[in-house]
Amino acid sequence: MLFNIRRAVDYMQRSRLDAIIATSPTNVTYFSNYHSWTDYLFKEYMLSPGASSDRIQNYSMFPLEGDPALVLSSFEAVNAADVWVEDIHVFGDSGCDLSSTSRIIPENLDRFYQYVTQPQSSHTATDALVELLKTRGLSGARIGIEMEDFPSVTQDIISDALPSAMLLDCTNLIRQVRMVKSADEISLLRQSAEINEQCAMESLNIARPGLSVGDIVSHYRKRIGDCGADFDHFAFGMRGLGMFTEADYKLQEDDIMFVDFGCIYKHYFSDSGTTLTMKELPDSVQKKYIALSECINNGQAAANSGKSASSVRDAMFHALSAHGVTASFPHGHGLGLEVRDYPILVSNNGLRIQDDCVDISSDIIIEVDMVINLEASISCPGAYSLHREQSFLVTPKGSESLVSQERESPFRPNSGR
Repeated sequence: MLFNIRRAVDYMQRSRLDAIIATSPTNVTYFSNYHSWTDYLFKEYMLSPGASSDRIQNYSMFPLEGDPALVLSSFEAVNAADVWVEDIHVFGDSGCDLSSTSRIIPENLDRFYQYVTQPQSSHTATDALVELLKTRGLSGARIGIEMEDFPSVTQDIISDALPSAMLLDCTNLIRQVRMVKSADEISLLRQSAEINEQCAMESLNIARPGLSVGDIVSHYRKRIGDCGADFDHFAFGMRGLGMFTEADYKLQEDDIMFVDFGCIYKHYFSDSGTTLTMKELPDSVQKKYIALSECINNGQAAANSGKSASSVRDAMFHALSAHGVTASFPHGHGLGLEVRDYPILVSNNGLRIQDDCVDISSDIIIEVDMVINLEASISCPGAYSLHREQSFLVTPKGSESLVSQERESPFRPNSGR
């Protein structure tokens, strides 16, 4: 199960919520394990020309008391065949030709046969959600709804249908729940990171002068595909002039360059990076790379439960500044169903993370079972760019590497690295 139920219940009790409702595809997946590729892409006008550009909506509902529920279209409900949520409410017409429907249905799909062969009383997801809330006795409840990117017209429909309910924005509450990973999430993040590391190192090892960086990326795409992962990014730094992903750059004999790469495995992101060098580092550049290494090592040592996010960033910055490096942005971020989850480990900016249910400092306190990335780069415009990025799991004894990632020296093709 992806969902950190115990943490969600704790936050709901603090905010006196009777239920929380996920509205984004990412958080519907988090609450239920349900996923469909169409949920991220399909907008209303794509099925009904002239309609809005609002995303086709599904919902996941988690009550403080009672069973969790999913609201899905009858056509997509089969994607929920293996999810842990059992109470599934469907809407719309499946479009099935019932006259030729086979009665031989696999056992795990039997309930979905009922969904597509019986007329549905709800024509839209929001109709089905309102009916679900009424049936559960939540018509007058305190309900947290993920409001970010949620159409105001849909909010109004729910408010009008449930005039006695108190609807509260819980977008940031959900982010706070997701910060600390469940055991299943940690396992998936570790698998994603292992695939990313193995395939990236294999791909970087084909680098040679005259080779297009596009060939490296193509090799990486194929290898992660062989491992069941999807492509997220593979970026390079060109002569210290910034990061690029599109330019058809051909490697030079004296290149020393930033590389940053990541894939997605079963919806969980990996993100890592190193320095690709085509030659031995000059002494002056080697000293800069040593500074990067100390930066990440200091960040790992500081990333302990109970410490603030800014204290981790400060430890990283102090390591660089001790070597005279100040033109850099050492920082960190969480990993999960998005490439950047909370916490974001930067200087304290004085802002608040708040919605109708939570109000905390943006300088988040590190907790056990957070999965974080630490990264730092140094660029010399026109000459080179250096990078180091690694993933860590926060444990009761401190932060430890999520997977093996050798970064004490830059990656040089065919050097045994």
